Amino acid sequence: MSEGTDVRAMRGMLGAAAMLLLAACGPKTAEQPSPDAAAAADTAAADTTAPGAGAQAAAARPKERPPEGGRPADFTLPAKQEFTLDNGLEVTLVPWGDLPKALVQLRVNTGNADEGPNEVWLADLTGRLMEQGTTTRSAERLARDAAGLGGQVDVTVAPNQTSITGDVLGEHVPAMVALVADVARRPRFPAADLARLKTDMLRELSIQRSQPQPIALEKFRQVMYGNHAYGRVFPTEAMLQGYALAQVRGFYRRHFGADRSHLYIVGRFDSAAVQRAVRSAFGSWPRGAAPDQPPPAPKSERQVHLIDRPNAPQSTILLGLPVVDPSHPDYVALQVTNALLGGSFGSRITSNIRENKGYTYSPFSTLSSRLKDAYWAEQADVTTEATGASLKEIFYEIDRLRDSAPPAEELRGIQNYLAGTFVLGNSDRSTITNQLASLDLHGLPDSYMEEYVRKVYAVTPEEVQRIARTYLDPRQMQIVVVGDKAKIREQVAAYGTVVE
Repeated sequence: MSEGTDVRAMRGMLGAAAMLLLAACGPKTAEQPSPDAAAAADTAAADTTAPGAGAQAAAARPKERPPEGGRPADFTLPAKQEFTLDNGLEVTLVPWGDLPKALVQLRVNTGNADEGPNEVWLADLTGRLMEQGTTTRSAERLARDAAGLGGQVDVTVAPNQTSITGDVLGEHVPAMVALVADVARRPRFPAADLARLKTDMLRELSIQRSQPQPIALEKFRQVMYGNHAYGRVFPTEAMLQGYALAQVRGFYRRHFGADRSHLYIVGRFDSAAVQRAVRSAFGSWPRGAAPDQPPPAPKSERQVHLIDRPNAPQSTILLGLPVVDPSHPDYVALQVTNALLGGSFGSRITSNIRENKGYTYSPFSTLSSRLKDAYWAEQADVTTEATGASLKEIFYEIDRLRDSAPPAEELRGIQNYLAGTFVLGNSDRSTITNQLASLDLHGLPDSYMEEYVRKVYAVTPEEVQRIARTYLDPRQMQIVVVGDKAKIREQVAAYGTVVE
């Protein structure tokens, strides 16, 4: 289900990152007036008797620029303790931070990628039922016990992994380890909660299907991945209504076990006590089956997939193509290229169709990755009348980057943004845990995190052009447009064969 909302989630992250970009690259804000504006205000306040006198004095003063920010330092990963139980469970302990708190998170290598063609969102339903108590604790007692430790237990389902997480005071980490293990090993799957949870999910499905962005994402994934699990974003209502408790139990039985799980604990805690708690809570958990998530064979060709939304005042554009996944040596340079092209507030596509043309309010591009897979995509909600013009400008910016290397100064601003957000992002327990889990998922060494800032700054203008030419071929980009077909069909016909 998380895959049905990843475009909206990415928009939220980019919105939050916008302020960081402003700080990194130096645009002026209302809260922090430029030195020139301050000087002009001082002059006007000093002499308001002579018409134009303040302006003339301000113009005569030499213009000043704010000092450039310092270069972000490399991230240093705290020393880790790692061990593996006899049943295959991997454990990573990271002493980190000054606050007496710690995050306990179990990552099980199962998720939406394990769903069959008639099991879409079954992993999500399984995760929600796991939150409803265990064979030793009711849902109420589970919540009460977690609250008594200063936290709560949450289950989150993603394409390749399911996370069971608790964030607690450091002194209670051993007890939280026991709670997380109880949820993972002994879910109750109460029949009384099944109908309620399915009703909640049906409501969420209805909301998703009423919005153009998820509709566009569903078509985009279907075309790119076909029958692979990555291509299945939403279930039908009948499919969701038909799930029985036996299917949930079967999914859990097939896909949960120690041998496909990794326990991360990040924060301040008593290492010896925690290790004892881990062995006690998880040592007898059966190994279970090994994960089996076959890689996709994505395809992309230049077509326009048009979905009619009569009388829509806007068109939702989603275009892109498969690219290399995070394990590839070019991936960091691809991240830099994406941020410069459309993946940051000051990017070229955003500046073009938002700032200069006014076609849209919040366009963005993203690198969306899963196990053994990734794609690049640009999304924009544009005014109906500017649908064709927006496509023209998006492809213009892609072609421009493929044709010539960006100026070094422009690239440096993007590098400051990426490096700065990376370092700032690794300042809490949750983000560090996510980073470590991502490294393990994609088979990357710890040095990837420690060298990331240097690798970002090592990308040259010529490298950005090479990446754009290698991976961002407009001739291979599929296009999905959701909007008023009667008004936009002719506008989009010039950009590929229209498929309705």
